[in-house]
Amino acid sequence: RLFDLDPDLLPLFQYNCKQFASPQECLSAPEFLDHIRKVMLVIDAAVNHLENLSCLEEYLCNLGKKHQAVGVKAESFSTVGESLLYMLEKCLGAAFSPEVREAWSKLYNAVVKAMQRGWESLPKGD
Repeated sequence: RLFDLDPDLLPLFQYNCKQFASPQECLSAPEFLDHIRKVMLVIDAAVNHLENLSCLEEYLCNLGKKHQAVGVKAESFSTVGESLLYMLEKCLGAAFSPEVREAWSKLYNAVVKAMQRGWESLPKGD
């Protein structure tokens, strides 16, 4: 779903200097699947620290800096969020109520805001 929503994200996923020719090639690459596992570990950490997300602040800020360094734009995280919500809706079916959707949206937005603080902490030009 990610590349359907924004095909311009494909060039950001390069592993070992390899440019993928198609979204399907990227989606089946072991490196991309490992990246997805890492994303889900961040989401898992956020869920597990729901009552104290601030304990993840430094980690998330650094993660934001790393993403910025490889050319990810802060705006791209809204597309990732849409993809996450789409996946949850497909997996949960009827259990994905408007309330559940809102809770996941709030959690994801809190994670992204912390990552964006990493963007903002970098000096201009870096």
